[in-house]
Amino acid sequence: CFTLSLLLCTPSASQTLIWGPGLETNIFLPARFFFIQTVDSTGRNFTTSPGEKTFEVKITSPTDPYARIWIQILDRNDGSFLVRYRMYASYTDLHVQILLKDKLVGKSPYVLKGAVYHESCDCPEPSGALWEKNMHCPASFSQIESDLSVFPSVDPDHNTHEILKRFGKRHSLCHYTIKNNQVYIKTHGEHVGFRIFMDAFLLSLTRKVKVPDIEFFVNLGDWPLEKRRASEKPSPVFSWCGSNDTQDIVMPTYDLTESVLETMGRVSLDMMSVQGHTGPVWEQKISKAFWRGRDSRKERLELVKLARANPDMLDAAFTNFFFFKHDESLYGPLVKHVSFFDFFKYKYQINVDGTVAAYRLPYLLAGDSAVFKHDSIYYEHFYKQLQPWVHYIPFKADLSDLLEKIQWARDHDEEAKQIALAGQQFARTHLMGDSIFCYYFKLFQKYAELQVTEPKVRDGMELVEQPKDELFPCYCARKKVRDEL
Repeated sequence: CFTLSLLLCTPSASQTLIWGPGLETNIFLPARFFFIQTVDSTGRNFTTSPGEKTFEVKITSPTDPYARIWIQILDRNDGSFLVRYRMYASYTDLHVQILLKDKLVGKSPYVLKGAVYHESCDCPEPSGALWEKNMHCPASFSQIESDLSVFPSVDPDHNTHEILKRFGKRHSLCHYTIKNNQVYIKTHGEHVGFRIFMDAFLLSLTRKVKVPDIEFFVNLGDWPLEKRRASEKPSPVFSWCGSNDTQDIVMPTYDLTESVLETMGRVSLDMMSVQGHTGPVWEQKISKAFWRGRDSRKERLELVKLARANPDMLDAAFTNFFFFKHDESLYGPLVKHVSFFDFFKYKYQINVDGTVAAYRLPYLLAGDSAVFKHDSIYYEHFYKQLQPWVHYIPFKADLSDLLEKIQWARDHDEEAKQIALAGQQFARTHLMGDSIFCYYFKLFQKYAELQVTEPKVRDGMELVEQPKDELFPCYCARKKVRDEL
């Protein structure tokens, strides 16, 4: 602003851009969201923050003057803002106003015509194809195609016996059937507490869209289970993590799934919150690699050891000892917990495996630091879409080249910055809540097409009931039309 005219430093209400799924009636998410890109009067995008309080957002319903809607504006510090809002009741014809010093911005007010449903409203779209169109889901996901390619057909009757015989005694499983959009379950094994994540997501999905009748098994453990090769008739088991030597069908992790459901709820770390807490701008970040975590893998011990020997390049320490308690004297002392958002005070973030893939990678990518990713046999549902040296900087499984890679980033600051930005853009595009819902639905849809016997509600299965929203019940227009027909 010191060298440009005032015109170039002032946001323009008419030129500023507004877009995103939160401005569409039929995109039904736990927390809706849209974006603001600040633009000046000459049409140039801002690339730095114009100020956290630049814009004001008001969301109202003409049919309810007391609409319960929580709104947050997250400054992404790059000239753009992420606006998210969570509704606690359903409304008609929502009006979204974006204001810049009392002037309406873009094409504001945006009107979401018709019924706009809140998260606990049970109002599924009967047509899966229409729901996918409304959600702007991609036509396919490469990981789904890869995972299902080893299963020419799926026999629910056979799997009920085979999977329980092979895995039911030593592992924890959930056996699910979705029939007429109702969710049924039977658990197997001792440690089945993680079923809460899958139950919650299935209930959320079936409130939004009619899911095909389907019967499947979910592995509740960390490690993928199916080690048979494709030629050995593997069993279809759904897991939150895959590996190069197993054939499990991969879903988005329970951590990422829960963060989507609980955004603006009881979780503080989610894909949207990270975007509003990315630390100082690149030039002001500390030129070191950073890591905090627990001792769930020997490579993490080596990482801490490496940091001790090279404190000018790497800051890595344990916040908890569990697996290698006898080595605490060698790799301690423990350090205090650091807020995840404070990680981004550093230019470089280390992502190293835990028991399996480190599930923090989506959140690291969403920041604006360059991610250094451990070479690993484990993967999450989106890894196939990532490119080394484009979205992240790779380093070897044994950490032997990590210091060399950190030095490369220091010597090639602009290239490292571009990798950070590409990783960030990937997360913003592919790892938000709408993408997670699309992935699950497409997975269930494609899996259902492979079934050669009818999914059944088996003996011992219990109905997982939808939660009752007695305080703010919704009136589903789709159900009303269906009932009248």
